[in-house]
Amino acid sequence: MESESESGAAADTPPLETLSFHGDEEIIEVVELDPGPPDPDDLAQEMEDVDFEEEEEEEEGNDEGWVLEPQEGVVGSMEGPDDSEVTFALHTASVFCVSLDPKTNTLAVTGGEDDKAFVWRLSDGELLFECAGHKDSVTCAGFSHDSTLVATGDMSGLLKVWQVDTKEEVWSFEAGDLEWMEWHPRAPVLLAGTADGNTWMWKVPNGDCKTFQGPNCPATCGRVLPDGKRAVVGYEDGTIRIWDLKQGNPIHVLKGTEGHQGPLTCVATNQDGSLILTGSVDCQAKLVSATTGKVVGVFRPETVTSQPSLGEGEESESNSVESLGFCSVMPLAAVGYLDGTLAIYDLSTQTLRHQCQHQSGIVQLLWEAGTAVVYTCSLDGIVRLWDARTGRLLTDYRGHTAEILDFALSKDASLVVTTSGDHKAKVFCVQRPDR
Repeated sequence: MESESESGAAADTPPLETLSFHGDEEIIEVVELDPGPPDPDDLAQEMEDVDFEEEEEEEEGNDEGWVLEPQEGVVGSMEGPDDSEVTFALHTASVFCVSLDPKTNTLAVTGGEDDKAFVWRLSDGELLFECAGHKDSVTCAGFSHDSTLVATGDMSGLLKVWQVDTKEEVWSFEAGDLEWMEWHPRAPVLLAGTADGNTWMWKVPNGDCKTFQGPNCPATCGRVLPDGKRAVVGYEDGTIRIWDLKQGNPIHVLKGTEGHQGPLTCVATNQDGSLILTGSVDCQAKLVSATTGKVVGVFRPETVTSQPSLGEGEESESNSVESLGFCSVMPLAAVGYLDGTLAIYDLSTQTLRHQCQHQSGIVQLLWEAGTAVVYTCSLDGIVRLWDARTGRLLTDYRGHTAEILDFALSKDASLVVTTSGDHKAKVFCVQRPDR
């Protein structure tokens, strides 16, 4: 999932033809990387028929909306208070994914084990439309950079795209078994990774397609770099590839000791795209220069430093890296582990700064834009806010009766939207005394 700061920025980005991107430069220090002189961008030539013009904000409201009934009594083993403001309860099975529209942050799309995806309004949980036609669990869903399109993808590899204002399906494609899906940060271009090792890129809705062939194993995670010209993809065999989206070739390949000793689980980039952070079931997080393709740092939590090194292809039975990300205001990175450890690392010294323990495994983490606050959701059904400067728990939010499987944060960090194994999505209003 994109960070909220990137999502918010994408909505206000001028047409691609007028943009200039920072050039690559060698990393001298891990912290405070200064951008180089701007280069003219050539991505527009590759996607010359894509319309990058600013779209008007879609009108809100729905004449055919649903009025959700009040949530019924709490069930399951996680009984307790419900801190949420809105509950969306139209799913009939576990809800796997959620994304917010980046332009207005007023709409959510959720997908679930019931083979369904819904676009709904955050303010009251009102349904706008169902993304119908999937025959398998919907595991990926997201809005385009300008919020005009919404894409959904299921485990079998069926991807669909709808026009948000007309609620009409405008494109579909059947790829291989789906591993991940992401929109380009400033173009109506959709990328996805599949179990056959391919990374796909389509222009929507005309369907022009390009494939980036990886090793003969699943492309387990991926992220488009902020410059929009490159993408980093992680694979089940532990390799990492940085792809040139125009030329279609890998710029850098990290494998063997440079790569991971197990399947990759997650990948993130810092704001200017100069650094990449990768995570794996080998319990390592690797800091990679996007310019040179070299590993410039390796992080492991203290709780697993005594474990023996894993052989190639072997997985840790007790732990793995599940999520990671960069702080936008301090030289810090956060790594969340399956054993419930949130590790805050100092990038300037490449040392562990804080370890914050959860009662159960961390599913995902997100940094709040413009602050040193990191949000986590976990298998105990709780959202927690941590001050990365001190390692202190600021507050938590409860309401789910099963594990949280995904969450999203609004641009202004006023709302957290969660999805859960209890078949529900919830909207929490974030209130912090330190703001």
